[in-house]
Amino acid sequence: MTLLCLFLPFIAAAFAPLATRSLKHNAAWVLALAPAFSFIYFAGYLPEIAAGEVVTGGYAWVPSLNLSFSWFIDGLSLTFALLITGIGTLIVLYSGGYMKGHADQGRFFSFILLFMGAMLGLVLSDSFLMLFVYWELTSITSFLLIGFDHQREAARRSALQALVITGGGGLFLLAGLIFLWNITGVTQLSLLVHMGDALRASPFYLATLLLVLGGCFTKSAQFPFHAWLPNAMEAPTPVSAYLHSATMVKAGVYLLMRLNPALGETAAWEILLPFFGGITLIVGTLLSLRQTDLKLMLAYTTMASLGLLVMLTGFDSEHSVTAAVLYLVAHSLFKGALFMVAGI
Repeated sequence: MTLLCLFLPFIAAAFAPLATRSLKHNAAWVLALAPAFSFIYFAGYLPEIAAGEVVTGGYAWVPSLNLSFSWFIDGLSLTFALLITGIGTLIVLYSGGYMKGHADQGRFFSFILLFMGAMLGLVLSDSFLMLFVYWELTSITSFLLIGFDHQREAARRSALQALVITGGGGLFLLAGLIFLWNITGVTQLSLLVHMGDALRASPFYLATLLLVLGGCFTKSAQFPFHAWLPNAMEAPTPVSAYLHSATMVKAGVYLLMRLNPALGETAAWEILLPFFGGITLIVGTLLSLRQTDLKLMLAYTTMASLGLLVMLTGFDSEHSVTAAVLYLVAHSLFKGALFMVAGI
């Protein structure tokens, strides 16, 4: 059933144009059933995960290279999965009214559901290869969504900028994952969290950390890679509410939290993350004060919030990571809602 939920948004995306033509204004209600079903399914894991258990599964892909299509559900990934599917359900319903009468509404539904599937796969991925494929798929689908109004030059330019920055960061991440594979010999995140001592003792630790941070910082709009986030406000408001407050910009923060047990507890980790997170927090706050456009105000405060999350993740304290997760959930809820109010 987990495999079905992973592919359900992609299946819904394939049928979205047909559903929009056939059902007209009711299409959003039908398409929203896909993320709603996934939300209910993943919510069923709450008692099990709260008891401290984890859920794993998958299939061997290339056994000779230790490559697999596998997933790993613990408290962190379940939190993100519930945010992606829960807020995703509301965004699809909101889009039905926001895009009402638009000639390309079916295409928009396809793109938003494709992104949802990519983001869900990213946070549930256990294998490195699966993580990287979904990571880059979020960049591609966000490019399609930011440039949805492709007749406008500003939308095309912003989409290309986001693709270049986040896609380039994905190449840094790929190199970092290859380093992790070579140092530890494992290709699964669930095994990597137990290899922290070997990683920190490796002479290639710093290079690995910098490459991983390059991928995470570009995806989560950390200074000086933040320019794409405010420019991405050229996208329709449902895109801003979903990608740029609740989901995609949190992907880098998710990976930092996931790798904290393996790469954390070093001077480099505890200096670089609070330093760049703190700068991003201050710069985002100051830039938001001079904005007069509602979406740009929200974009820069989102950037500031992302800086706060990265800064908290970098502190060597269990309480700081707990605080980061709590604020992450709160930010996804209130900032997604604020973007939708701005759209209204």
